[in-house]
Formats: sequence, C-alpha cells, structure tokens
Amino acid sequence: MTSFQIPAQAGIIPFQGIETLIATGAITSQTAFDSDQVQPASLDLRLSDVAWRVRASFLPGKRKVEDRIQDVAMHAIDLSGGYVLEKGCVYIARLQEHLSLPKGLNARANPKSSTGRVDVFVRLLTDKGQSFDDVDEGYEGPLYLEIAPQTFSILVRPGTRLNQLRLKAGDPPRLETRSVGVDLQHGDNGIVGFRGRRHAGVINLDNIDGHDPRDFWEPVTLRDGDLLLDPGEFYILASSDDVEIPVDQAAEMTPIDPSVGEFRVHYAGFFDPGFGTDEAHGAGSKGVLEVRTHDTPFLLEHGQTVARLVYEPLTMRPTRLYGEGGSHYQKQGLKLSKHFKEWK
Repeated sequence: MTSFQIPAQAGIIPFQGIETLIATGAITSQTAFDSDQVQPASLDLRLSDVAWRVRASFLPGKRKVEDRIQDVAMHAIDLSGGYVLEKGCVYIARLQEHLSLPKGLNARANPKSSTGRVDVFVRLLTDKGQSFDDVDEGYEGPLYLEIAPQTFSILVRPGTRLNQLRLKAGDPPRLETRSVGVDLQHGDNGIVGFRGRRHAGVINLDNIDGHDPRDFWEPVTLRDGDLLLDPGEFYILASSDDVEIPVDQAAEMTPIDPSVGEFRVHYAGFFDPGFGTDEAHGAGSKGVLEVRTHDTPFLLEHGQTVARLVYEPLTMRPTRLYGEGGSHYQKQGLKLSKHFKEWK
C-alpha cells in the first residue's frame, strides 16, 4: 500500500485527496464507507452503535476519551436499534471512523449544515485532545462526538451523520475574510425567518423530507426590518447577500464575537468549493444563519453584520464540486433543514 503524499503547498485536502487517504489506510472505518460520504473538501463522520449519557462536557487533556468518560458517565447507550437523544442532555458517541494521519496533516471538524439547523450542538473529541474539533498533526486514534440537542430531541442510529471533518496540509493561509449580514426584509410571503417551537416532537434525523415544519417551527414576519431576539430562543435566518465559494477554495463561517453582538450565529461552519457558483449551478445561494441569543434580548436590524466568512485555499482543484449530483442547499434562500417538507 502506497502512502499519501503530503502536498508541498499548505491548504485543504480536496475530494480526490480524501479518497486517497481512505485508500491508503490513513482513514479507516468500522463499516464500509458510504458512496456519498466524501464531500468536495470534507468527510462526513458517522455514529457507531456505542454512546454514553454524561453529566458534564469535558476535554480529555492527557487521557483517552473513554477513560475520561468513566468520570462523568451516567449510563451506556446502545444505538443499534435507534435511540432518542433528549434535548437538554449531553451525550458522547464513538464514531465509526478512525484516523492514522501522516505527519504534516491535521484536521478540523464542524457540524453538518443539517445538524446546526435543528439546533444540535456537536463537538469532536480525540484522545488526549486539548481542544474541541481540532485534530493534531499526525493523530492516530479513534474519534468521538459530544452531542447536546438544544431545542428538539432527535432520533439517531448507527450511520447517522452529524458532523464532518476537513483535512489540512500545514496551516493554510487566510485568503479573505468577508462580513455576513442578515436579511430581514426579503422573505417569501413576508416570512424572514423561523423560530423553533419549545415543545415539539422528536426529529428523526434519517427521515429526509419527512416532517411537517409547522409542528416544529413558527414563522417570523416583520414590518419594520428589526427583529428582537428573545433569550433562549432559536432562529433560522438568511444572509442579506449571496454567498459564493470559488472552486479552488473553501470557507468557514466563524462564530460571532462580543464586539458585534451577544448572540451566537451558525453552528455549521463549512462551505465547500463550488457553493453558490455558476459553474456548479448554484448562483444566487444564500447563507443560512442559525441564531441563538445569550442572556440578554438583542435587537437585530436588516443588513447588520452577524458573522464572518474566512476563505482558505485547497491544495488543488477538487474533482467534485458542491451540489454536483444534487444538494439540498445549493441555490438555497431561507431554508429549513432537509428533514422538513417545504413550508407552504
């Protein structure tokens, strides 16, 4: 088996590079990889059948994740038959994928778009990891996922994909940083956003287009272009400008900082190459914003900056672009996650 050749130029590993990492054994899995698991510049990660309900979040520090779990575990969970993760609780699940990264490669994880849009907070853990979501250069070991549903309880099973991994050669430079504003004026039928219902039912995360959105969401309509964000509520909003990711770049939407406002925007931060481009038939795509306030009500106005997009280079152009072969979110406007039928 040949080894993966580290690119000379720092950047994000594209589709064909991730496939090579799988072929050379740098990324392995308990079960066969799904045919659509590799994205243009990221790899979807899948739940195994093993999880724990824990009483507190943690970082492993100098210990292995499963050794640290013993300090906070309430009970073990078998996901094999499907299991409801309840809102307000914290879980740790073992993932199916295992890494043996060559020296020179590191990685970063982020929630998938569909995960953030149902307000499920997830973070990657590695053995002896010093921070969430970051995988050290040359890491060899298992992967785990902290899962904390915030607004809705969710039904998961082995193979459910909640987060994705971006592989990087070296430390890619920031090519550009763009501000992202919020659209509070141009929604269809006067709807500029959606607010999660507090006492909704369970979302089956493997049931695509299978939920009535009115059972889980209430529409937000405005007349004066301002939105008062209530503490503890979860909102789906859209960006005021189109988002476009060049085919040789990828982007991450960074969390809000206190100098811009006391709220959090966009759990799901990865934008793959080709999103919103003419070449991938996605021109006119908006960024969807998942917004949750902190402890203080906050008045949001149309066009206000709520997040920032950071662009980084790929090591080479990917052989697959975002949206090729179909996508729920290419050419999106204000859009709920793929689990819901269209709002009518």
